[in-house]
Amino acid sequence: MLLDLRNQGWVVNHKLVYKLMCEMGLRAKIRQRRPYVSYAGTISHIADNKLDRKFTPDQPNTVFVSDVTEFRVAGRKVYLSPVMDLFDRSIVAHTVATSPSTAFTAASLSKAIKTCAPEPGWMMHTDQGFQYQHASWRDLIDDNGGVQSMSRKANCYDNAVMENFFGHLKTEMYHGEVFGTVAEFNQAIDEYIQWYNTERIQQRLKGLTPMQYRNQTLETLTA
Repeated sequence: MLLDLRNQGWVVNHKLVYKLMCEMGLRAKIRQRRPYVSYAGTISHIADNKLDRKFTPDQPNTVFVSDVTEFRVAGRKVYLSPVMDLFDRSIVAHTVATSPSTAFTAASLSKAIKTCAPEPGWMMHTDQGFQYQHASWRDLIDDNGGVQSMSRKANCYDNAVMENFFGHLKTEMYHGEVFGTVAEFNQAIDEYIQWYNTERIQQRLKGLTPMQYRNQTLETLTA
């Protein structure tokens, strides 16, 4: 709220914003726990934690993270697989499905590769979910010049940025909402991610949206 007001030209501090929100009965939504866990036991040693919690790469299209989260929609389980560019925290690709299959996660990664066209040596980081242990996922990274990185077992902090995105998403567009169909929910996800990328300002991005920060950087790199 504070950053949005400042972007609109208002000169205010956080204490005044908090006071006015209280007077108007406005409260921030509280984020809830994410129940879905894709870990299904390590088949073998797949990849080291090469990312090692270095969540601030110097350039776009070099380090990506992904994960799967679960929703309940119209009596069914629905899953989201986004791919995030850690540089600007933008969601560069995502898929929604009613089964957390290997094809489902591979589809989002394929979209990300096509959209971003990363240079050889790019990194893809995930947890140890079964989808990311599968040969199809590993081959997709390898065939496109990437390097696979995986969190340590049962350590959510190794993929904290994606966990944080899921928390914001569920608070801002899911909890307290009712979706009549999976198609309706899918549309809401598309709209939220579009809004998140182009309108949701972030303090760590100097008060810019992910797309503003990304475009600003790309203009500098190509100047």
